[in-house]
Amino acid sequence: MTNLKDIKNRIQSVESTKKITRAMKMVASAKVKKAENTVKASRPFTQSLNTMFRKLLNSVGDFSSASLKIKSPVDDYPALLQRREIKAVGLLVNTSNKGLAGAYNANVVRKTLKKIEEYYNNGVKTYLFVIGQKGNAALKRKVGNYNCEIVKTYLNIANNPTPEAAKLVTEDLAAYFVDGKIDKIEIVTTRFKNMMSYFVEEWEVLPLTNFDEDSETPGDNVVDPLMEFEPDMHHILQKVVPMYVTNIIYQSLLEAQASELASRMTAMSSATTNAEKMIETLSVEYNKSRQWAITQEIVEVVSGANAQMG
Repeated sequence: MTNLKDIKNRIQSVESTKKITRAMKMVASAKVKKAENTVKASRPFTQSLNTMFRKLLNSVGDFSSASLKIKSPVDDYPALLQRREIKAVGLLVNTSNKGLAGAYNANVVRKTLKKIEEYYNNGVKTYLFVIGQKGNAALKRKVGNYNCEIVKTYLNIANNPTPEAAKLVTEDLAAYFVDGKIDKIEIVTTRFKNMMSYFVEEWEVLPLTNFDEDSETPGDNVVDPLMEFEPDMHHILQKVVPMYVTNIIYQSLLEAQASELASRMTAMSSATTNAEKMIETLSVEYNKSRQWAITQEIVEVVSGANAQMG
């Protein structure tokens, strides 16, 4: 039979683990509802912005920066909308700083590696902009065999996604795009569905492809003839294009955070349940071992007494 002290130590160890997993579940549960509400509240704005952007973009003939003041790459909207041969791709990868979130980070990393391999087989170089320590650590170990480079890692953004943080990422990606270092920008992220599930997706950001066909409702690509633009469409596009890109990145951050918290809540709930089952099993084993030890002692005492009487 197993030593009683060993079983007792295992029970105490599992009890300690259960306290940790239960606490993490409670923290994730408290945060995930707020994250879910934020995601759902931001989706209508994102859809409205995309619709407005479609209408505006389809009303402009030639993109021109002649009359614009360009202070940074993100202000050069004609360059951001430029289409060219894809020789290098910038991938923004959304992961978390913390583990114990089930398969959340592993799923995102797996999707990213698949994309990197596809581009590598087509002779396209990949530049990674990684959000979260977990993604950075995993990808750093695995991208060595591919024509791939991690150029930027964002740690604080994973814990606190804000419009300002999304703007910072947009500026970095825009600089690489306008300078010609990358010819395409994509995001590998998750889309939050509910408390129990999410989807790993890839979002194309720039250049815009099949934009005219992206309308969800008839007439989205038709500009209202009564609509007037001041001072002109080019100045408005200079403001709207960065806003459009920033909002896509911000939406991906919100979706990723909600997915991470939901995955962690589910994982910690399962871990707590498994810990309780293990404690129950160990308790039964402990009681059996204790009963066997007591019985063995009684047998030895009776055997000794019989030996003396005999």
